[in-house]
Amino acid sequence: MITITLCLIVKNEEDVLRRCLDSVAEIVDEIVIVDTGSTDRTKAIAAAYTDAIYDFEWIDDFAAARNYAFSQATSAYILWLDADDLFLEADRRKLLELKASLQPDIDTVSMHYNLAQDEYGRVTRSLRRNRLVKRSRNFKWIGAVHEYLEVYGVSLASDIAVTHASLRHDHNRNLRIYEKRLEAGEAFGPRDLYYYANELKDHARYEEAIAYYVKFLETREGWVEDNIAACGKLSDCCAAIGSSEQTLDYALLSFRYGSPLPEFCCRIGFWHLNQGAYATAAYWYEAALQAPKSEQTWTLGNLSCETWLPHLQLCVCYDKLGDLRKAFWHNEQARAFRPNDAAVLYNKAYLEGLLFPEERLSGENAAESN
Repeated sequence: MITITLCLIVKNEEDVLRRCLDSVAEIVDEIVIVDTGSTDRTKAIAAAYTDAIYDFEWIDDFAAARNYAFSQATSAYILWLDADDLFLEADRRKLLELKASLQPDIDTVSMHYNLAQDEYGRVTRSLRRNRLVKRSRNFKWIGAVHEYLEVYGVSLASDIAVTHASLRHDHNRNLRIYEKRLEAGEAFGPRDLYYYANELKDHARYEEAIAYYVKFLETREGWVEDNIAACGKLSDCCAAIGSSEQTLDYALLSFRYGSPLPEFCCRIGFWHLNQGAYATAAYWYEAALQAPKSEQTWTLGNLSCETWLPHLQLCVCYDKLGDLRKAFWHNEQARAFRPNDAAVLYNKAYLEGLLFPEERLSGENAAESN
């Protein structure tokens, strides 16, 4: 059985740290906590789980802090989390099984990172991250912001998920770091261009975001996953400023970098739906359902676009096209995912009234007689 060191970097995490550590403390062999300047009870909470608590002066560089945490680990493998991450019970069991069975030739294990879920508990946004790595490989973190772990060698794609359950977020932190670096005259490489554009988009600075996404794509040096994501974000930015033609153009541009993804098929379908081109819209929503699923993707995907959303929109399209039975069938598919959704229930009542008027009338008569 392998040994595992859990590494975290923290700052003012008293509201989430105990939850994170409770979810994994009995599985790992060592816990390393690197504190970057907490002023709350974070270190006191951490002390109940480990003596390996280290102070690290914050220098606006996440990779530097994570690399320092990794340098303090002593187990054969290193697992990393953020304080607002946790393992749910099913994933705890899977992690225990992995610990007992992992072959020593494996250098890195990737896991799902579930970032959001709907009211039914279904994951709606997820991607993969390298989570468990062999310490002897001395893998390094790269990037001051939106850092990534550079790995190589023999990898294993596990079905274990880390669940992100943030209670709060410093919305301006990363933007401040990026703009401080720009003010210092730093020239951004492709990855920083992409993530700075993301920060601008998140702050509704859409025109600036568009300019930086374009700069990123023009480098032709970005990861293919980021190229595809940039096309989607460009499309969203153009929609936000009312640039309809570019909204479609950038969604289509994503096809330059790979096969059509469900999210982009839905974007294109929605554009045509708004134009009243219902047959064309239906084609693209059908394509979303046929496109490759995102189970193994390293790109952050909207899982709604490969499950209920295309069905709901196809209901609208086929209703407009006069094919009520197809509309009803697709709405029922959406209802399987979202049984209490207001739009789905409205469609159900509306279509049943048109398709099965006798049954509805008899039901109403029965209700009156009671």
